Amino acid sequence: MLTLFIGLYLIITILIGFYAHTRITGGADFINAGRNLHPVVNAFALFALWFGSETLFGASTEFAQHGLSGIIEDPLGGVLCLLLVGFFYARKMFRLNALTIGDLFYRNYGPKVAMIASGLMVISFLGYIAAQLLALGLILNLLTSFPLFICMLFSLMLILTYTMLGGMLAVSLTDFFQSLMIILGLAVIAWYLTREVGDVKTVINTIPPGHWRFFPENTTTEWINWLAAWMALGLGSIVSQDVFQRVNSARSEHAAHLSTLIGAILYGVISLLPLYIIMAVKLTHPDTNEANMQMTLPAVVLTKMPMFVKILFFGSVVSAILSTCSGAVLAPASLLSENVLKPLFFKNLSDQTLLKLTRISIVVVGIIAVFVAHGSEKIFDLVGESSAFGVVSILVPYTAALFLNYTNRLGAFSAMFCGTLTWAVTKFIIKTTIDPTIYGFCAALLGIALATLVTRFFTINPTLT
Repeated sequence: MLTLFIGLYLIITILIGFYAHTRITGGADFINAGRNLHPVVNAFALFALWFGSETLFGASTEFAQHGLSGIIEDPLGGVLCLLLVGFFYARKMFRLNALTIGDLFYRNYGPKVAMIASGLMVISFLGYIAAQLLALGLILNLLTSFPLFICMLFSLMLILTYTMLGGMLAVSLTDFFQSLMIILGLAVIAWYLTREVGDVKTVINTIPPGHWRFFPENTTTEWINWLAAWMALGLGSIVSQDVFQRVNSARSEHAAHLSTLIGAILYGVISLLPLYIIMAVKLTHPDTNEANMQMTLPAVVLTKMPMFVKILFFGSVVSAILSTCSGAVLAPASLLSENVLKPLFFKNLSDQTLLKLTRISIVVVGIIAVFVAHGSEKIFDLVGESSAFGVVSILVPYTAALFLNYTNRLGAFSAMFCGTLTWAVTKFIIKTTIDPTIYGFCAALLGIALATLVTRFFTINPTLT
C-alpha cells in the first residue's frame, strides 16, 4: 500500500514535468521559466529549495545531539541567506536579466574568469546534489530493501526525467506541489506524536537545558567557528545558482524581493517541525539508534505508525528531497552549458541548441553527483562543505561586481585563487582548530585587495590574457 502511494506521487511529479515541457520554447525559457513565476509559486520554490534532506534528517539529528549550536549552519544559516538575498541582493540580481551568475562574471571580468568561476560553482554543487541523492536512496532502500546504489540510481533517473522535460518551470511547479506535501506530512506526524506523549509541553521539557545554549563558549576560537557556521549557508549560498535562478524567474523586481522574504519566513517556521519531531521520537522510542540517527525517524514511522501517517510522512520526505535535488541539478547544468561549454565549443549558439546542451549537462552533472554520493555517508556534512566552498571562492568577486560594478579581472581571479587554495590547504593538509572557511574567506578578501592595489600603483592592465 505504501509503495503504491509513493509510486502514484512520483507519477504525478512526472506529469507536472510533461506539462511544463509544453510551455518551453528555448534555452533561456528552460533556465529561467520565462521570468513569469507568480510570487506565491516562487516563494514556495525558494522554501522547497532549502527544505531538503539536510533539514529533515541532518539538522534534526544535529539538534537532538547538540541543541541550538548544532543547527546554526542549517536551518538558521539558510534563513539568514534568504533574508540577505531578499533585503539586499534580489533587486540587483533581477535587474541583471541574466541566465546565470557566470553571465555577470562574463560582463564584468571577461570570458576566462567567467569560465573559471562557473567551473568552481559547478564543483560546489556536486556535494549538495549528492546529499539529496544519498537521502532519497536511503529512503528507497528502507522501503524496498534494494541495494543503496541502485536506489540512488533510480532516484537520479526520476529527477533527471522531469527536470530535463520542463526545466525551471517544471522545478518550480513541482516545488509548489511538493511544498504542500511537506507541510501537510510533517504537521500530521507532529500532531500524531504529540497525541502519543500527551502535549507539546511534554516534548519541550525533554530537551536538555544545555541544548538551548545559542552562543558559543567565551573563547576566541569558539566565537570564530560560530561565525563560520553562520557563513557556510548564510553567505555561501548567496552565490548559489539555484537561488539566482529562482530570483530571476520572478515576474517582476518587486516579486523577486517579496517571494524571497516569504520563502525565508516559510523555511524558518517549517524547519522547526523536524526538530520537534525528532525530540518527540526520542521520547516515545528511547531505544533509538544514536549512531545512525539520520535514519531513525523514517525507521520509526515505517515500523511503529499507522498507514495514513506513513503515506503522509514518506510523501513529504520524497517531496522535500526531490524539490531540492531537481533545482540543485538544473543550476550547475545551466552554468556548465551557458558559461563553460558554450564559450569553449559553441560560440554562436542558437536558443534551441542551448536548450539541448543544457539537457545534456543535466545528465552529466547528475551522473557525477551520484558517484560522489556513493562514497559519502553523512548528509549534513556534504551540504555544509558544498556551501562553504561558495564563501571562499565566488562570494567576494560576485558581491564586488554586483554592488560596486568592480571590473578588475586580476582582482577577481586573485580572490578565487587565494580563497580556494587557502581553504583547501587548511582543510585537507594543515589541520587547524579554526574553521577553514574563515581562512579561505579572509584570503579571498586579501587577494582582491592586493590585486587592486597592484594594478592601481603599477598601472598594470588588469586583463588576464
